[in-house]
Amino acid sequence: METPHSPELFDKELCELVLAVAPRLFAVVQECEVRPGLKDGCVAAWGIAFGEGPVHVISADGTGQMVLNSPERALRWFARGGGEDGVTARLVWLSRSGSAVLDHDQAA
Repeated sequence: METPHSPELFDKELCELVLAVAPRLFAVVQECEVRPGLKDGCVAAWGIAFGEGPVHVISADGTGQMVLNSPERALRWFARGGGEDGVTARLVWLSRSGSAVLDHDQAA
């Protein structure tokens, strides 16, 4: 990255760079049918995906961590009962906000 002529332009380029390479956040959600036609669910884990690189997953209660090759690999760890009257798992991705700031106080 070449340095622009003004500090404002450089700050803008830094924020754009961060957005372009930012990892993606996701949740691993467990679902089960509590009675016919009625489902319940919970967040079982949080994950962060680094482009084509490793995926880091930590259980929602903070007691377990794993590094995997893909987000989908986390599903097998959180599904139980093979899906038949058991607990299924799926990924829910947090959407990108499209903004970045340099000041921590301005961050969401």
